Amino acid sequence: MQKIKIGIDSGSQNTKGVLLSGDKLLAKAKVATKFDAHKASDRVYKSLLTDAGIDSDEVDIIVATGTGRNIIKMANTVVNQVNSAAMGSRFVNQNANLVIDMGAESTRVIRLTEDGKVKKYETNDKCASGSGTFIEAMARALQIKTEEIGDYSLRHKKEIVTNAQCVVFAESEVISLIHQQESREDIAHGILVGICNRVNSLIRRTGLTDNVTMIGGPGHNKGLVKCMEKLISQDVFVSEDTDYISAIGAALYATDS
Repeated sequence: MQKIKIGIDSGSQNTKGVLLSGDKLLAKAKVATKFDAHKASDRVYKSLLTDAGIDSDEVDIIVATGTGRNIIKMANTVVNQVNSAAMGSRFVNQNANLVIDMGAESTRVIRLTEDGKVKKYETNDKCASGSGTFIEAMARALQIKTEEIGDYSLRHKKEIVTNAQCVVFAESEVISLIHQQESREDIAHGILVGICNRVNSLIRRTGLTDNVTMIGGPGHNKGLVKCMEKLISQDVFVSEDTDYISAIGAALYATDS
């Protein structure tokens, strides 16, 4: 019988979880973390069991990762975000050599060894300028939905440079551009290019390689991915399960442990 493993990624914005039987993904779930990481993880856990049709006593191990990993009471063990991101990325893309991990509050770039271990990584966690929270704030400034900003960007007609990294100053910059009657499409593109430039500064410190994988919620943003591909002059792989990669990595860590 295959070992039943649960990986929980406790993020500042969302808590994601997966249930694996061996290396087969049986269920996945996501809820808003809000103000209680443990309660969110409990909801994810129960949802995973229900969706997979598995009783709690059939679960062999639960591994937590993410910012709230140390307060997830049900977890048998924890793994840091860098290692879970690396392991999950290699699971969905066996050729992954460089991982761009974009969360709600921080972004990290991880360079992997040939056997998928962490060789080097750089993190931008002092400012949300290259993360999902920044994108959400800019979408609000543009008065569009967060999930629309990528599509707006893809319809841009000219290049606009946005420089502000602080959310407050960036919002002011966007409002100023709107008053200058620049289109939402062009502003959206400028915002995403600015984010990609900041991510690229992390890439330069880790060293660019081939087989780049982007993980995290912002991976759903096709405009962002296209900007990144243009900047580094190569394709960027994004899994359909991009939100759950670190949770998958946490579950896989149970096997290594």
